[in-house]
Amino acid sequence: MISSFSQLLYHRYKGRLDDDADEFIEFIVDGSQRMKQLINDILSYSRVSTQANEFELVDLEIVLNTVLSNLSVSLEENNVSIIYDSLPTVRADPSQLGQVFQNLIANAIKFREQKTPKIYISAKKDKKGWRFSVSDNGIGIDPTHKKRIFEVFKRLHTREEYPGSGIGLSICQKIVERHGGQIWVESELGKGSTFNFTIFTH
Repeated sequence: MISSFSQLLYHRYKGRLDDDADEFIEFIVDGSQRMKQLINDILSYSRVSTQANEFELVDLEIVLNTVLSNLSVSLEENNVSIIYDSLPTVRADPSQLGQVFQNLIANAIKFREQKTPKIYISAKKDKKGWRFSVSDNGIGIDPTHKKRIFEVFKRLHTREEYPGSGIGLSICQKIVERHGGQIWVESELGKGSTFNFTIFTH
């Protein structure tokens, strides 16, 4: 309601009050929009456990192709080059693993360098399950922040630089842990990042 009426106030009365009033209304609109996004992100985080699907056999190539279709506009606008290995069929929650891939790919696009973004997705079998990696050639991460980025609402950049609430990687971590795995990042500033996560196969 706050968001809807503040936007209505802004569009109907912009320029009819003084400059200070216009600026204050803009602050209300911006703040209410951020609050709305924050609430939606908190709900997404809680639903990892409360609205989870039963595990089933999932072809991850189908899951990834759905994700790439969802991100097609962003991939095209940013001229992203994306390559991926043959991906396995695993027992998992298809919706949640799709969310992990989508969050990691979207982050790789968001935190890109000026050069053409390149993303490589790989999969490797080990004794306990599968290890997946999503690598990019983006801005990279200071190694001292490798654990902090998975904490809820922890940000390394301002909202003006990179929009978002800072909860996406926390959701990825919660999903991966639900699947018996771990998630971590290997990165250096200016040298891109590789996000790795494991899925335990029962």
